[in-house]
Amino acid sequence: MTLESSRMAFQRVLFVLSVLLVVLSAFSSCRATTTSQSEFLTLMKKSLSGYSLIIWDVNKGFSYCNYTGIGCDDQGNIVQIDISGWSLSGNFPEQVCSYLPKLRVLRLGHNNFHGGFPRGITNCTLMEELNMTRVYFTGKLPDLSPLKSLRVLDLSYNHFTGEFPLSVTNLTDLEVLNFNENGGLDLWYLPENISRLTKLESMILTTCMLQGEIPGSVGNMTSLIDLELSGNYLSGRIPKGLGRLKNLRQLELYYNKLEGEIPEELGNLTALVDLDMSVNKLKGEIPHSIFLLPNLQFLQFYNNSLSGEIPVTITNSTTLHTISLYDNFLTGEVPQSLGTSSAIIGLDLSENQLSGNLPEGLCSGGKLMYLLVLQNMFSGELPESFSKCESLIRFRVSNNNLEGKIPDGILALPHASIIDVGYNQLTGSIPSIIQNAKNLSELFMQGNRISGVIPSEISLAINLVKIDLSNNLLSGPIPSEIGNLRRLNLLLLQGNKINCSIPVSFSSLKSLNVLDLSSNLLTGSIPESLSELLPNSLNFSNNLLSGPIPLSFAKGGLLESFSGNPGLCTPVDLDSSNPNFTHCSQVYNRKKINCIWVIGISVGIVIVGIVLFLKRWFSKERRMMDLNDTSLCSVYSYDVKNFHPMYFDQREIIESLEDKNIVGYGGSGSVYKIELNNGVVAVKKLMSRKSKDSSLEDQLTMDKELKTEVETLGSIRHKNIVKLYCYFSSLDCSLLVYEYMPNGNLWDAIHKGKIVLDWPIRHQIALGIGRGLAYLHHDLMRPIIHRDIKSTNILLDIDYQAKVADFGIAKVLQARGSKDSTTTVVAGTYGYLAPEYAYSSKATTKCDVYSFGVVLMELITGKKPVEAEFGENKNIIYWVLTKVETKEGTMEILDKRVSGSFKDEMIKVLRIAIRCTCQIPTLRPTMNEVVQLLHEADPCRFDCCKSPNKSKETPNKVVD
Repeated sequence: MTLESSRMAFQRVLFVLSVLLVVLSAFSSCRATTTSQSEFLTLMKKSLSGYSLIIWDVNKGFSYCNYTGIGCDDQGNIVQIDISGWSLSGNFPEQVCSYLPKLRVLRLGHNNFHGGFPRGITNCTLMEELNMTRVYFTGKLPDLSPLKSLRVLDLSYNHFTGEFPLSVTNLTDLEVLNFNENGGLDLWYLPENISRLTKLESMILTTCMLQGEIPGSVGNMTSLIDLELSGNYLSGRIPKGLGRLKNLRQLELYYNKLEGEIPEELGNLTALVDLDMSVNKLKGEIPHSIFLLPNLQFLQFYNNSLSGEIPVTITNSTTLHTISLYDNFLTGEVPQSLGTSSAIIGLDLSENQLSGNLPEGLCSGGKLMYLLVLQNMFSGELPESFSKCESLIRFRVSNNNLEGKIPDGILALPHASIIDVGYNQLTGSIPSIIQNAKNLSELFMQGNRISGVIPSEISLAINLVKIDLSNNLLSGPIPSEIGNLRRLNLLLLQGNKINCSIPVSFSSLKSLNVLDLSSNLLTGSIPESLSELLPNSLNFSNNLLSGPIPLSFAKGGLLESFSGNPGLCTPVDLDSSNPNFTHCSQVYNRKKINCIWVIGISVGIVIVGIVLFLKRWFSKERRMMDLNDTSLCSVYSYDVKNFHPMYFDQREIIESLEDKNIVGYGGSGSVYKIELNNGVVAVKKLMSRKSKDSSLEDQLTMDKELKTEVETLGSIRHKNIVKLYCYFSSLDCSLLVYEYMPNGNLWDAIHKGKIVLDWPIRHQIALGIGRGLAYLHHDLMRPIIHRDIKSTNILLDIDYQAKVADFGIAKVLQARGSKDSTTTVVAGTYGYLAPEYAYSSKATTKCDVYSFGVVLMELITGKKPVEAEFGENKNIIYWVLTKVETKEGTMEILDKRVSGSFKDEMIKVLRIAIRCTCQIPTLRPTMNEVVQLLHEADPCRFDCCKSPNKSKETPNKVVD
């Protein structure tokens, strides 16, 4: 009994000890886990930098489960880290899962991390969601097979290289797979066994180097809701099996090389909302079944080789509101009841072979914003119903066989941004109610039989940027009020019967790039003030002008722009041997000299004497009186916002705002060069917000441009972005103070400078612009689109380093789907605008890439974006593309003043320029890629530019 009792007691002791060991072990494990997790958060704080991490106070013992961005389970294990959008930089810790073995959700998106994919993440066997969108990781991707529990994988918008990780096919629980915009990967094929991912609902593999055919097995992935394979190199036919994807709502296959016919089986996709197969090689007819889909809203088949008629079943759809079928071979008539069953928002049938009348009911739903049917064979009259379609933003019916009078209301649509009726047989006149078109930026009526006079009310359409009324039957005078259109950069009136003198007010068109008044009946002399429009493209040929050609035009090499005017002559003091012009008569010159003497003696002596006397005794008092009487407000009434350290008194700035200090005009106001006691600055003065001459729209636009420029430049720092020192604001005026660029802008340096920039300097300028744009597009949390890249907006410092300037219409990109991602007023400058503006108001970074490509062509050729030698309505891109087809033509493109021994390097940059100006936006490189390509084309990378006799101050040669 005693022995038995002892044994039982011993067993009880053993049991108690074992329980204690388990408890102690669990406690020890818990403490180890807690310590490990705390160490990881400390490591994160040390490895990453960014303001948002300040809220993690790892030294005060607070529970990390309460930190922002951290989620824990009931046992205190960290299971979620969400630091997306925190604008962090640095290296994310590699061994995250060694510290956090229970981690299930890791969201790192929208940061700027360094290095490659943290390979330790593959040890997170419990990971369910991994989001690394826009963190800019580089390098190769590891085997992702260990992540067996993964349901969401988003690695979009990175810079990965090497092979695509086909190991994702082993992640059979995946519901979302997103590899959008990874253009650095090797070309790869979508494997047949992708169908193993039976739970996948969203597969986005756009612009990630996918090639080959779409596997038929994709049709077995019946859980798919979103399938996007656009922007790749897919070829072959579209599998009929896609018709089995009953849950599919979005199918995007655009920008590939797909061919063959569109499968009839796609008519089985009853849940489909968005169907886009644009920019492929598809042929045949559009299946009737497509238009019977009960939920289809977006249909885009543009830029293919589709033929046949538009199926009449299109009129049965009650949901379809956006239809884009342009650039195909469609024939026949458009079903006349189109638009009566569904409220159409956008219809683009341009560049086909469609005929017959335009349907009257297209705007029946009252929502039509985009009507584009240019370059077809439509006939008949424009429906009167279009004049009541106030929702229209873009109305383009040019290059058809339309006839009859243009309904007056069309030219007065209140929201229309583009009205294009050119190259038809339309008649009538321009109505005065065009003044109601307050949003109109582009008016094209060329090549018709429009008669009457140009109404002065056209000047009240204050947003006009382009006007083309050429080759019509217009007569009478040109209204001087056109000089009030401050944004106008294109005015084409050639080929009419306009009979008046040239309005002096044209000299007020500071944004004008192209002016053509040729082949009219213009009389009188050429206003000297028009020289302020130089160095723009001007054409006054074949008129009845008389008198002397202003010396500034003659010396600027523009004599040919005045040919066909027998009454014109060149000044005697111009050494010209042009046989088309005679020297002005001595009688005229004698009268001119006599006038000068009269003015000089009778007026000059008296007034100059008085001015000198007053200046000597009252200069200081007079300056203070002027300051009080002008539109400048008191120096003490300014609000000043500084962005960089200031070493000057604001009074110095304000007292120097005199006309003699004006050096040019920016997109939003006058620009002054002001010499201070300790340096030189440039000051942009914007118009008074209380100006009597400004309409409410003008004031609102100016305030918006000012706000944009200040917010944009005030928030960024880069050596190739012009530096904004400070901003003065008051009720009366606003001033922006910049660093001064002694070498002016690039336009002047290329096209009118006395110094020819050599190729190494031009390459240096191109690289600087590229770096600045790459910073705006890729290095900021929210990319910035400049939207007006042109050579006049590129400034040059004393060493010819380029700085991007004039952010008056810059745009910060918003999240996908935001209303701010589009604009209805066309921004930018003629000759530099990307072609997609003709069809869409959407601004993207690829628009800046296109404009940069045009600037590159200016640097390479020495020519302007638009010149007469390119042909009517042709630009530098068209000219370059026609030349590069042969070796001789390519050499002819290069600016002979600088090519010399740099032909090969210039041709390399020419290739970059051609890629940048590709018609298809997705085929244009990113600015990061452009900068890399420019580095590879550096003419001085092997020190071949260095010479012991060539100093940095003399990199160029002087023009005789």
